[in-house]
Amino acid sequence: MATLEAPIEIGGLTVPNRLYRAPLLECAGNGPDAVDTLIDDLEPAAESGVGLICQGATIVRGEGGCAAPGMTRVHDPDFVAQLSRLTDRIHDHGSRIVVQLEHGGLRSMETWHAEYREEHPDLEQLAVSNPPWQLRALDRVGFLEYDPHVLTTDEVYDLAADFGRAAANAVEAGYDGIHLAGANMGIVQQFLSPFYNRRDDEFGGSPAARLEFLAVVHDEIRERAGDVPLLTKVPAETPAPPSPVVRRKLSLADGVEIARRLEEIGYDAVVPVQTSVVWDMSIIRGEYPDRAWNNEALWEEYDAAFGGSTRRRLVSLANRVQSLQYDFEAAWNEDFCRRVREQVSVPVLAEGGIRGRGEMDRLLGPNEGADDGDRREGAACDMVGMARPFYAEPRLGARLLETDSEAESPRVLCESCNNCTVPQVTGAPGICRTPDVVRKRGELERAGVYDRLESE
Repeated sequence: MATLEAPIEIGGLTVPNRLYRAPLLECAGNGPDAVDTLIDDLEPAAESGVGLICQGATIVRGEGGCAAPGMTRVHDPDFVAQLSRLTDRIHDHGSRIVVQLEHGGLRSMETWHAEYREEHPDLEQLAVSNPPWQLRALDRVGFLEYDPHVLTTDEVYDLAADFGRAAANAVEAGYDGIHLAGANMGIVQQFLSPFYNRRDDEFGGSPAARLEFLAVVHDEIRERAGDVPLLTKVPAETPAPPSPVVRRKLSLADGVEIARRLEEIGYDAVVPVQTSVVWDMSIIRGEYPDRAWNNEALWEEYDAAFGGSTRRRLVSLANRVQSLQYDFEAAWNEDFCRRVREQVSVPVLAEGGIRGRGEMDRLLGPNEGADDGDRREGAACDMVGMARPFYAEPRLGARLLETDSEAESPRVLCESCNNCTVPQVTGAPGICRTPDVVRKRGELERAGVYDRLESE
């Protein structure tokens, strides 16, 4: 049996194989069509055989905290109960589904989205500590706008309880597990990071104290949602600008220690990712999305988001510079994942730049003589995931699973061009916008390639 097809246990949950759809922006919101939008986005991956579906970041509070337009909020039990239609559809195909919980903190739209700020003038950003000087400098020149509310100790506990309540809502709606957004500059990373966290209470002041928020969130989820599988991303801020611009950040060694401590706390799986201290292309890497930036039909909406045409051009220029700095690298989190896996016994999930079956088999390690449940020696991870390639091929699992890896090593159609990502600042859906990729997918659809698993 091929490694990718082997089942795996995560906190008592059996996942039928080791391929997962990593969290993406679904831009579904909370309107009357939200559940149908999520079904349309997520069910195709389950239909194609993907073992685990990770719904993209959802916000645990009723206002503020959204890092991008159209994010779904999961604070309301009545709304979340409707998501049972989604979880039922995923389960009908034999897949499992977890929901990612998030709060943007200083990365929230009230910081960077000009039109949103105008419409919500009273919103403050939740902050672990006062913004670092680098971010205050961007505020002074008008590129960002900060009105931070630094959480008191009691308010940190209240926020952790909101994570617990949201988790309980999700489990009641049929979700199989909870996935914390522990990276990409959300508030969990802000607690973990010495760049952001300069608190002097029990939630800051030392590496162990900076982990305390995740410990309290764990306890809240266990108390309110039970012994549900609990995953989190684990950041290393290695792509952040070097000293003297950024002196305090999480190293790879720090990330490994965080993962080790999280296992002790009781987390059931970890997702090690290298991410900067700010929102930049280190998160996605790949090509400069010239097609997206040059789409004149979106300029008016870009201008509304960034605060005018001049700022739109400046953001585009920064995007171009970053695309040169953060070259695409296949499986760019591999070394981090491998180091973490050497120190923990819980499953390690790998994502970031994984683009082919051959890479997946290599990351999952040798299979000779191993039973399905064995933890293979020499592997970098225990599951492999992709995000943007599912924008290009919603039923991608059908091409990657049940292949003869020696004779066939399929690769995704996604070109890592990032033309799917920039329009999302306007609330546009996450779809592939590259004509060559869309054409190739159409050819495969007409050839019935994506129907293979279902027909078997």
